[in-house]
Amino acid sequence: MDPTPGTPRWNLDRPFLTGRFHQEIKAPAQAAGSRLFSMESFSRGSDNVIGSYPVSVQELLVIDDLLSALVGIEGRYISIKRVRGKAGHVIFHIDPSMDLALQELTERIFPLCQNYVLINHFVESKSHFRSGLVNHAFAAALRALLLDYQAMVAQLEHQFLLGRLSVQGLWFFCQPMMGSLHALSIVVEKASSNNFSGATTLNLLQSQAKAMAGDNAVRSLLEKMTQRASSAYLAILERWVYEGVIDDPYGEFFIAENKSLQKESLTQDYDTKYWVQRYSLKDGIPSFLVSVAGIILTTGKYLNVMRECGHNVQVPLSENSKLTSIESNHHYLECIKSAYDFASGELLNLIKHKYDLIGKLRSMKRYFLLDQGDYLVHFMDISRDELAKRPEEISVEKLQSLLDLALRSTAAASDPCHEELTCCVERVSLLKRLSTLKDLDSTEPSEGNRPADSDPQSELLSITGLETFCLSYKVQWPLSLIIPRKALTKYQLIFRLLFHCKHVLEPNWHLMHDRLQTVKSVDEVIQFHDFFLQKCLKECLLLLPQVFKKIEKLKSVCLQYAASIQLLVPSMYMPEVASTNDGAGSFGLGRSKPKFEKEFNDELQSLVPILSSSSQAEPYLTHLAQCILGLGSEQ
Repeated sequence: MDPTPGTPRWNLDRPFLTGRFHQEIKAPAQAAGSRLFSMESFSRGSDNVIGSYPVSVQELLVIDDLLSALVGIEGRYISIKRVRGKAGHVIFHIDPSMDLALQELTERIFPLCQNYVLINHFVESKSHFRSGLVNHAFAAALRALLLDYQAMVAQLEHQFLLGRLSVQGLWFFCQPMMGSLHALSIVVEKASSNNFSGATTLNLLQSQAKAMAGDNAVRSLLEKMTQRASSAYLAILERWVYEGVIDDPYGEFFIAENKSLQKESLTQDYDTKYWVQRYSLKDGIPSFLVSVAGIILTTGKYLNVMRECGHNVQVPLSENSKLTSIESNHHYLECIKSAYDFASGELLNLIKHKYDLIGKLRSMKRYFLLDQGDYLVHFMDISRDELAKRPEEISVEKLQSLLDLALRSTAAASDPCHEELTCCVERVSLLKRLSTLKDLDSTEPSEGNRPADSDPQSELLSITGLETFCLSYKVQWPLSLIIPRKALTKYQLIFRLLFHCKHVLEPNWHLMHDRLQTVKSVDEVIQFHDFFLQKCLKECLLLLPQVFKKIEKLKSVCLQYAASIQLLVPSMYMPEVASTNDGAGSFGLGRSKPKFEKEFNDELQSLVPILSSSSQAEPYLTHLAQCILGLGSEQ
């Protein structure tokens, strides 16, 4: 349903009130109703043609008619015909019996009359609600100009009644308005035929003003019209950059709001587009705002976040900061940038101090990146039996209680955020999980994401809680902007890898920590935080599935070898077992060792060409490839 209010019926039924009387009149009712007649079939001329009068009398008669024609009214010898299919377009005709010299002078004035009718029609039609605030303001400016024009016609009529006006004099006095109304008629014709509104109307006015650079008077008029028309648009802009509110009843503003996206999706949906699509740029940006459109969008978004936090804040206003016009000195651009700086600084302070962003990130580093692993060692000791089970057999509630116990009985208890930590059990291995996340900017082709010989069913049977255990974290608004579900998933991927083999992640963390001390906006915080996570993923080889697959295979061989060694250990300390086995244990191990060694070396050598090809894009892999080559040559 269109929310735009309708035009009152009386506005359409009373043509003399709206200026449409020159286009059509109502004939007397002849039957059951009345029928509208076009001016093309209607004549108001007298029985005597104008050519039957002396030239001096003809001049007086045509001046009288011209004064009416200048305001869109037919005379006795000047008629108006509507152009079919073009609203507001009319053609003026004069009695052909008129003196030829008078005809020529009269016809020179007709374009001014036609432009007046066209502009007046635009003013009437664009004053309706559905036309939008910019067209309303433009129509109001045109109406004020037409009042000046009508005042000029009234003065000319006064001169005529005093006997001081000739056709030549009328032509002379109309000259100042000829160029102005002609330029405006071009604008309104384009605006009407293309149904322009909002930014498109403003851009049309600006481009037409630039095109009239050679005529200072007309250019100044068009610039004034642009200022008047833009006042309504700037009022919408001012509320957005100073309050974060979109007050746009007719959809003219270049920022769209998607109310279906809620902030709760940040913690629930991995692919949420809340920050990007809750407020976004539309087509049709005014040309004078194109360079700062992104800043305008971000400013309002920052103010909205603070309002969602219950922190009502408004950019300080002064007389100099009001967005009332688009001056040539670009003062409005300075106001917009000042509003951005204020909103950015306020939100950054709110998130860093009231919501303790750095403290939350330190807490997540402590748990997910194993910065302080004492709690994890204790947790693994008391949860060993539960983690040895298959994923579907594990009690998450029991693991959670054991995790809480480990947190309370270690140094993690001093962390005020430790109660935000929870645990979960994934259903698939880390490698399989990586293959389902297509947006991690993996540098390997998609077909390398999943091993060709992997069997999902057998994988599900072989993995245990040690491979699928993962931490989670409760993130509240507005920190969920910095740590949405996607960022938390990246933390979890890194934790699952470190849960088996811990890397040194300290340099990347300190780099991010140092950068966060000097940031100037929330967008920079998001950028540095995402860069940190992406770099950690990359250096942990999680974005190189082929390499990661090989390393997982090497790890598997090592674990199998270690398991075989453990079978031998009892026989080394229990002579009776050794005599019973009659050396079978050591013989079996001796037979299996070459097999493990060959399998390990084969996998190691097959990793070298993969590292060599990948090291061109990722230089940090070069050292790893050289180490493997050195290890292979030593063997």
